[in-house]
Order: sequence, then structure tokens, then C-alpha cells
Amino acid sequence: MSDKFVAAIDQGTTSSRCIIFNQDGAVVAVDQREHRQIFPKPGWVEHDATEIWSKVQAVVAGAIAKAGLRADQLSALGITNQRETTVLWDRKTGKPVHNAIVWQDTRTAALCTELGGSDGQDRFRDRTGLPLASYFAGPKVAWLLDNVPGLRQRAEAGEIAFGTIDSWLIWNLTGATDSGVHVTDVTNAGRTMLMNLETLQWDQSILDAMNVPAAVLPEIRSSSEVYGTAHGQVAGVPVASALGDQHAALFGQTCYSVGEAKNTYGTGSFLLLNTGQRPVPSKNGLLTTMAYQLGGEAPTYCLEGSIAITGALVQWFRDQLGIIKEAAEIETLAASVDDNGGAYIVPAFSGLFAPYWRSDARGVVAGLTRYVTKGHLARAVLEATSWQTREVVDAMYQDSGVHITSLKVDGGMTGNNLLMQHQADVLGVPVIRPVVAETTCLGAAYAAGLATGVWSDLDELSSHWKRDAEWTPQMDEDARGREYHNWRKAVERSFGWLEDSE
Repeated sequence: MSDKFVAAIDQGTTSSRCIIFNQDGAVVAVDQREHRQIFPKPGWVEHDATEIWSKVQAVVAGAIAKAGLRADQLSALGITNQRETTVLWDRKTGKPVHNAIVWQDTRTAALCTELGGSDGQDRFRDRTGLPLASYFAGPKVAWLLDNVPGLRQRAEAGEIAFGTIDSWLIWNLTGATDSGVHVTDVTNAGRTMLMNLETLQWDQSILDAMNVPAAVLPEIRSSSEVYGTAHGQVAGVPVASALGDQHAALFGQTCYSVGEAKNTYGTGSFLLLNTGQRPVPSKNGLLTTMAYQLGGEAPTYCLEGSIAITGALVQWFRDQLGIIKEAAEIETLAASVDDNGGAYIVPAFSGLFAPYWRSDARGVVAGLTRYVTKGHLARAVLEATSWQTREVVDAMYQDSGVHITSLKVDGGMTGNNLLMQHQADVLGVPVIRPVVAETTCLGAAYAAGLATGVWSDLDELSSHWKRDAEWTPQMDEDARGREYHNWRKAVERSFGWLEDSE
């Protein structure tokens, strides 16, 4: 076993994890704990940031114990996180002033419409690469400042700190109220809708438009550098990377060349295409965003297709409908039938993200007949993920002119062979899963290890990537076209459900 180890904290939407990797990029130990999902009103989703920090401390200690290591044997600590989720906390007490508002939360939809004015969703797109949507953190900050009594005055006085989850964790790791470092990286800053993609700095004109005081903002840093030294249980370990989860997965999948793409299947799904050292504007509903920045090097950009609900649809099928008891059972149930029986499920639970960006959409089940069984519905649940991914791939080609020749995949749903085969079928290209499926944590570990000399360069990291499984297309072109046409019809029926008055 190698004698250098790097720990990565993955603070996700539903759980906190810590994975320790050795110098070969292999997993040494994992610890994971779920945290609560808080739903105060329809469309509102919150997390308790204090609970998250507590769970993070527990999983770091758990992973170190399982690895049989001491904390001082870690060469570096990296962070990857659910993006856009917004925390405001008191700099003196270290306590959050409100629950964190999660990326899925739609309470800022009306505010986004108001901010768009006559320019609509594209008001800030030329500077941020993003459409005005409830997804992003900037409007969430503005909402909190306007709706928590007295908060705006305290924020303007410099008493309040804002961060996405990476900032909250780094601040706590590096000493909190004693010596906490208030920073974020370019990938997370780029998801606030407050950072200029070209300058990699906060954009004052957007801050003014959203009425967000600069005093609350963290310093923007690269994705791979030493931000500070950890205190507490991992005292002395360099905190040396931060990447939003999807950027970390791109990095862990070693998609370092223009045209390389990955899709991560989690609560939602996120397909990123490396476009190199230039931002590619999207005219087809994609996000122009950061891929990563290594220290003082030029940043790398990507196009992203963000799909709100994929794995969460399986959870809904399990928890709300009770048709299955365990998520893994859906593959067996779906395989009990030959096709979807004509049924399509569009999971627009909180609107649709890429490529539509329709906050007015809501979920629909289309094509129901008496013939349809729970097996057909199970299949429709899985196929919804494949078809949403296909729409994003099509949009990427229209924006970039790049035909993907294969798709690297990761995340929990890649263990579903039926889904992966259907994904290859509807894309018409091979789908490839790596040996280390935990590419989000791996990417954070790689970035932290690069900053601290554990690994020397990107070529060394690429040499670690190994193929575990590959699915090749088996669906004929006519069937693919027919099914896609039906899917698009179902999507159109989800539009306009929520009216302006709602």
C-alpha cells in the first residue's frame, strides 16, 4: 500500500461522506451518514447546516478509523459539495442564521422573474453563463436577506458570512470563529450567478441588481491550492481543494481534453463537456460554467446540462408510492416487462432544468392505459433518466458542434445495468463506467493531492483511470426515433402547469 493518503469530503444533497484514497487512486476507507431533508412548504427544500457540519466531522473520524490511520498520516484534505445550496452564518457566533436553502428549492422563482424584467432569463447570461433560475445561489442569498428580520442590516455591517457548502465546511475546518478561512473556489462561485466568468471575480453590477452586499462574500480562489490548515480532529492537515460535485466528477473521470464528457447520476444528473480554455455560450438551454482551475493556471471551462430529478425519481417511486421497498428492486421490476407499455414519466417535480428551464412545469405520467402495470411504470422511471440525458447531449452538439463518441458515467445509478443499457441505446454511443465509481470524491482528492505534491500532473492522474464496464447500443434507429418522439410529447404536456398567480 502507498504511504501517502488523501481524504475527500463529499457533502452531498442527502448525505455526508468521507473517502480516503491511496497514492494509486484506490479507495482505502469510506464512511457515510445521511442528513435530514426539510420541506417547510411545497417547493421549499432546506438543510440544517449545523447538522451537516456535525455529520462531516463524524464521517471524517469514521473513515480515518476504518483505514487504521492517524490524522497526521493524511497528506491533504479535499472538499466536494452539493452546489448552489446557500448558507448564511454569523461570523462571531459561527451559527447559521437560517436553514440552508437547497439547490432544488424553488421559492425564488418569482424573484428571478422580477430580476429578469424585460430581458428575461438571459439578463446576466453574458457575464455568468447562467439563466436566471431558482436553481442558483445569488437569488437565494437575496431572499434570505429580505425575509429574515434584521439580516440585511447585519449583512451590510459585515457581521454575516455567505457561502455555498464548500465555504461553510472550509471555514469550520480551518478554525471557524477563531481562525476560519472564508473562501470558495471558481466552480462554486460560478454557480452563484454573482461571478463574472471571464474575470473570475464577483461582478459588482450583478451584486447591485440583486441587492447583495459584497461584505458577505467569500474570497474566490482556484480549485486546487492550500486554503489553510485544519484544526480539531485533523489538525495540521492542509485543506487543499474545493470543487462543486459535478466539476469534481469531471476531474475524477480525467476528462482533461476538449470534447471529453461525463454524466453523474445522483439525486439529479449532470452532464459536463470539457470545452477547454474558453467559455462556449449556449443557445440551447445549457449552462456555460467552470470545469476547474489548478492553482495559478488558466481556468478550464465546460458546458453543463443539469437535470433536476433522476435518482430522486426512484426515491419517489419507493418512498411516496411504496411500490418498491429498496431502490435496487426497481431494476428487477422493470426487467419483468419488455418495454414501457406506452407510459412515460416526466419528473418535473420542481420544474425542468436543462435544456428547458421551465419553472412552470410539473411532473406528468403520460400514455397510461389499462395495459400498464407497475413493471411498465418502473421501466418508465428508469427511462426518464436516459431520455433527459439524450436531450442534453443533443443540446451540447448544437452549441459546440462536438459529437460525443462515448460517455463516461458515475454515481449510484450506474449500478443499474438495465438503465445503463438503455442509456447507450438512446444515445447511440458506448457508455463506460470506471473501476472507481466514486469519481466525485476522487476528483476532490486528486485536486488536493496535486496541490500538495502527492501527484505530479494530469498525465499521472489519467494513468490511474481504468474501465470497469461498457454498454454498447443495441436499439435500432427507427425505434430510437419513435421513442424519443413520444418522450418529447410527454415533456410538452408538463409545461404551463403552474400559473403566474401561483
